[in-house]
Amino acid sequence: MRCFCISDDPDVLTGMRLAGIDGVAASTKREVDMAVSRVCADTGIAVLIVTEGCYALSRERLDELKLSAARPLVNVVSDSRGTSSTSDSIMRLINEAIGIKF
Repeated sequence: MRCFCISDDPDVLTGMRLAGIDGVAASTKREVDMAVSRVCADTGIAVLIVTEGCYALSRERLDELKLSAARPLVNVVSDSRGTSSTSDSIMRLINEAIGIKF
């Protein structure tokens, strides 16, 4: 069972490679889709790690993979620049729901 990373951030890709995780750089929707197809065809890959930038480029396909495919497990991670504003708004809503306000 292996992991594979699709990243638009060279720092993330380098870190994953240092951890022993293969990956590919993708900066366009076509590159992301081609990499996802390659991962789906390889039965040895169980976990697909995708940066937020790549996820935004191919959101529909990755969401479909998350919801309907048994393999690979899709995990979206932040890049070296931090999390997107979407995550910040979710955290804000959670904090307000439990009574923490900043």
